[in-house]
Amino acid sequence: MNRHGCFCVYIVQCKNGTYYTGSTKNLENRLKQHNSGRGAKYLRGKGPVELVYCREFKYYKNALNAEREIKTFNRHQKEKFIQSYEKNN
Repeated sequence: MNRHGCFCVYIVQCKNGTYYTGSTKNLENRLKQHNSGRGAKYLRGKGPVELVYCREFKYYKNALNAEREIKTFNRHQKEKFIQSYEKNN
């Protein structure tokens, strides 16, 4: 596996309002997988999903660490995190 390049950490919001956090090298393809039901098991039946956060990293390990950190957030923390991201972009 190539450990440097462009890795994205992302958060999608499901149609039922829940959030899912993941990471990938190809965000466009991953979103297509999620919306077709071939992505993460958690998202099956919860689509379509909407991208609400994305950040690129040069190194895999940095992306993995960011994903792990975001996954520790509760719903309220994720919403605040997403809002601060939207304000800055």
